[in-house]
Amino acid sequence: MKHLLNVFLIALATLSATAYGQDLTKPPAQTVPEFRFFRLNNTPFTAKDLLPGKMSFFIFVDPECDHCQHAVQRIGDQYDAFKGTAIYLVSVSDQNKINHFMDTYGAKLKGKKNVLLLRDKLEQFIAKFNPRRYPSMLLFSAEKKLLDYEDNPDAVFRLVAIARKSGK
Repeated sequence: MKHLLNVFLIALATLSATAYGQDLTKPPAQTVPEFRFFRLNNTPFTAKDLLPGKMSFFIFVDPECDHCQHAVQRIGDQYDAFKGTAIYLVSVSDQNKINHFMDTYGAKLKGKKNVLLLRDKLEQFIAKFNPRRYPSMLLFSAEKKLLDYEDNPDAVFRLVAIARKSGK
């Protein structure tokens, strides 16, 4: 019976990913793709708006996801390593949920000049960046090439090490 339940859960997860256009066999985007997100004031934000000459750190979160909450707290705790990196927190959630999430879990990132909150109102992140799950953290070089992908909040230290090394 337990085996049957596991098979059902795996099938459900696969169908859910397929329904959102996600190909779980594809690796995450190897370069920053074209996209159109929105700042919290509803102005568009595209790949052309990325800060030139800086690493870009995309964090795809669901404000209600426990792992996302822990990841953003850990990133906030290690903020000094990311001072030279443009941080983009992206969510499909509404503005109220995003603000509450940041007040509660991202307080150490809030108000930082290199941190931008973005809404994925067109639901493009999954199809274009090809994350595997929440939270998805993609660190891109200043040349827009993927340096590392992580979706385990306990492994944020790897991204911190890369940011420190590349930021020098």
